[in-house]
Amino acid sequence: MGDPVDRDGRRMGDTGRDDDGNRKVGCCERFHRSISKWMLPEELHEQYRERANCCPPPIFIILISIAELAVFIYYAVWKPQKQWVTLGEGIWNSPLTYKSDRREEAWRFVSYMFVHAGVEHILGNLVMQLLLGIPLELVHKGFEVGMVYMAGVLAGSLASSIFDPLSALVGASGGVYALIGGYFMNAVVNFREMIPLLGVFRIGVIVIIVGTDVGFALYRRFFTHDVGLKVSFVAHIGGGVAGMTIGYVFFSAYNQKLLKDPRFWLCIVGYVVFLLFAVLFNIFLSPA
Repeated sequence: MGDPVDRDGRRMGDTGRDDDGNRKVGCCERFHRSISKWMLPEELHEQYRERANCCPPPIFIILISIAELAVFIYYAVWKPQKQWVTLGEGIWNSPLTYKSDRREEAWRFVSYMFVHAGVEHILGNLVMQLLLGIPLELVHKGFEVGMVYMAGVLAGSLASSIFDPLSALVGASGGVYALIGGYFMNAVVNFREMIPLLGVFRIGVIVIIVGTDVGFALYRRFFTHDVGLKVSFVAHIGGGVAGMTIGYVFFSAYNQKLLKDPRFWLCIVGYVVFLLFAVLFNIFLSPA
């Protein structure tokens, strides 16, 4: 005996289809479709949607954002300060801030990412890394995104210690720019496999955001006359370069074994060489 049908011939109780008999698309599936369009070339959309789930959730980027916000709130409450451009004494004296005369305290090359200069600084970084990091982590999972983010943070501080050795460093821009750099390279390299208008829009948005942020960093570095240490802008560049190399390899190798990709080893070797050079420079050659 067949299933009961209504007068239009549709099976009664079948709520998974629309009026034309097509399968309804749920909110979760629509969300993952949007993620695949923004993050992957067209030939990988179906493969991603077949495997898509939120387990594990994008825990890395959420936890790192909460930690950065918590540190900012701690210093803002403990030592009230001007929150827009200038840095207060509480942040200058923080054991987390990277300062050239304290570079022997090696943790500062990473911990500076938790300290931010003001409200616009912390909000800009949080918004960018959440908007970009959560979709990236849904596609590539936390290990890959975490590796790229931390590679950008470390590359940013090391590059700053070489090219702007007398300046201080605060903020997570190195990590954020690593995510942006990896995403940007994928948008450029896979431009022909994506919807043209969408590709132009993605690249244009990145250029506008990066141009505005770097312009503000340059202004703060060279044109403000506040008393205190100058804040380096080189971490933006160092993080971006890390993203366009290591980030590009990680984010373009969707569902592939990285250890068999020669690009992966090339980037790893290049990063290690840069790391060794930066360490030797800071020990023997730095003017700081």
